[in-house]
Amino acid sequence: MKATILWRRRAQTDGKGKRRGQQNESGLKGRFSLKDGARCSWRAARGDDAFVLGVTCKTGAKIFGCEYVANPTACQQYASYTKAYWKQISRSLKKQSRLCRDSTAMVKAGMCRSAPAEAHFRLKDTRPSSRVPLPTTAGNNHCPDRIERLRVAEEYCSSAWSSLCTFLFLMLENDECS
Repeated sequence: MKATILWRRRAQTDGKGKRRGQQNESGLKGRFSLKDGARCSWRAARGDDAFVLGVTCKTGAKIFGCEYVANPTACQQYASYTKAYWKQISRSLKKQSRLCRDSTAMVKAGMCRSAPAEAHFRLKDTRPSSRVPLPTTAGNNHCPDRIERLRVAEEYCSSAWSSLCTFLFLMLENDECS
C-alpha cells in the first residue's frame, strides 16, 4: 500500500520536486543537433514587446550564435498550447539549413502556419543600422564614384539584398579609381 502511494507521488513530479506541467522561468530552452553535426542550444526570453530566441551552436572548435525575434502571442493557438508551440519551434530550428545565416528564413511553429508574419521568428538584424558599411580606403585609392555607387545600391535595394546589389554595382560598372 505504501509503495503504491509513493509511486503515485513520484509520478506527479519531474524528479526535482516540481510538478509536471508547471513552467518555470528557465523552461523556455532546449537542445538540438544540426545535420552537419553541430550541437546547438536555444533559450527564449520575453523582451519588451516580443520574444527573443537566442541560439548557440558548436561544431568542433567553432562556436556561433544568433538571435531570432517574434511575437508568438499574435498566434491564437499560442496561449492554449504553449508547451507544444515551443516544441514545434525547436523542431523548426533543427530543420533550418542555414541557421543564423539566412535573414529571409522564418522559424515557424506548425500550429501557427496561418498566423501573421510577426508571430514567426526572424533573424534579428545585428548590424547597428541598415546601411551597408562603406569600404575603408587607404592612401590615394579614394574614389568618390565608388561611394556614390554604394549609396545608389542602398537606395534601390531592400536591406536584405543591399550587399549583393553593392557587389553587382561595383562589378558591372567600370571602376577607374582602382
